[in-house]
Amino acid sequence: NIKKKERAPDGSKDENVFDIQQGVAIGLFIKDEGKKGSGKAHHAQLWGLRNKKYGWLAESHRDSTKWKTLQPQSPFYLYIPYDRALTAEYEKGWKINDIFPVNSVGIVTARDHLTIHWSQEEVWKTVKDFVELEPEEARQKYELRKDSQDWKVKWAQQNLRESGPNRKNVVSILYRPFDVRYTYYTGNSMGFICRPRPEVMRHMLAGENLAISTTRSIEIGRGWEHVFCSKEIIQHHTVSLKEVNYLFPLYLYPDSRSGDFFEGHESGKRKPNLSDEFIKEFSDKLKLKFISDGTGDLKSTFGPEDIFHYMYAVFHSPTYRKRYAEFLKSDFPRLPLTDQRKLFSELCAIGAPLVKAHLMEAELKTFTSFNIPGDGIVEKVRYTEPSKESPHGRVWINAAQYFENVPPGVWEFHVGGYQVCQKWLKDRKGRALSSDDVTHYQYIVAALAETIRLMEKIDTVIDKRGGWPIR
Repeated sequence: NIKKKERAPDGSKDENVFDIQQGVAIGLFIKDEGKKGSGKAHHAQLWGLRNKKYGWLAESHRDSTKWKTLQPQSPFYLYIPYDRALTAEYEKGWKINDIFPVNSVGIVTARDHLTIHWSQEEVWKTVKDFVELEPEEARQKYELRKDSQDWKVKWAQQNLRESGPNRKNVVSILYRPFDVRYTYYTGNSMGFICRPRPEVMRHMLAGENLAISTTRSIEIGRGWEHVFCSKEIIQHHTVSLKEVNYLFPLYLYPDSRSGDFFEGHESGKRKPNLSDEFIKEFSDKLKLKFISDGTGDLKSTFGPEDIFHYMYAVFHSPTYRKRYAEFLKSDFPRLPLTDQRKLFSELCAIGAPLVKAHLMEAELKTFTSFNIPGDGIVEKVRYTEPSKESPHGRVWINAAQYFENVPPGVWEFHVGGYQVCQKWLKDRKGRALSSDDVTHYQYIVAALAETIRLMEKIDTVIDKRGGWPIR
């Protein structure tokens, strides 16, 4: 499969027998008349160059093929050979949607180019203009396609009128990794935003919060890299190119308008969005008392943010992603729990700065330069690797201007389906980069370099404490 960049187990080239990108399988299905009970599943795989495969196919027979008997089981029903002991090991972990009971997919605007903007002023200007136009005039001016069942121009305008419009409804949104933009959010479904998911997103707007975003499965790509943190509301493709992503807020806020307060909590106080069963099991393992807000001392107490940092570290472990690759294709990621306080503490200490870097709150030293004279307009984004003539990697935004000293590993780094260093610039094609944009991009490069460093450190710490499986 070219899209998955598959290679043979020995690292050599693997070619398709047809001129297509997807992988190819041959299925032999046999139905025995009168036979009762479950059938058997067998599997064989052929790697290598195309001509080698042609030769094998021409000379081989069903009976001469070295089949492996499969035993597909719930919940994944993997149709490949796999380690059943590894399945049992993985299933001991907690699924993220069981850890965070309140969650949902990201918002669906239905019309991103109308609702998502680069600045607060652009959003406010669009809202004030759009709401005053006749529906068909608004459709033409903002190049909106025909109305759909769930989004109509007149509904969007009505929602804006009923909300004020009110400048307080202009909020930030994490649109893509390291890419915060702005929208107008009322929380009303089938309004300006089609599916605003207020049951979850309101907790991100009610006060200081932290959330993790990931997917339920992945379709194609390099493997599971689909996780990112946020303090803002998110869009349904913030961390995933094709798959819909979910948001899991760490804290829940009461709704003072409806009198929705939490039992045992003071009016206006937030509470952790963590299941009681999960807290009890983890607390029993660590033999630490759980506190309901912030971080603990990790000697006698631990808090929601310690759990978040631990989780974020584990999900960024290269070994975790490789070891459980087949399972991560088909369901939400699972979190293995440790009973080692030292390991928990060390992973928290790595997860915390990793979260901070991804929230763009870390004080990182940048090491790229952008000092070539020009108009700064992003035209064609390309990368040139280090060479004798130019010892540092360069990310070009046009024929003359580039960012100097971008390491190849940073340039190739992906979050979900997005190659971050490339995606951020491509989304700004035709725009002139401001000085703030240049500084922000330099921060992204530094943050990704720090991410790579911390990911390696995570595996080192886990290996030092007994390796996998985590215990």
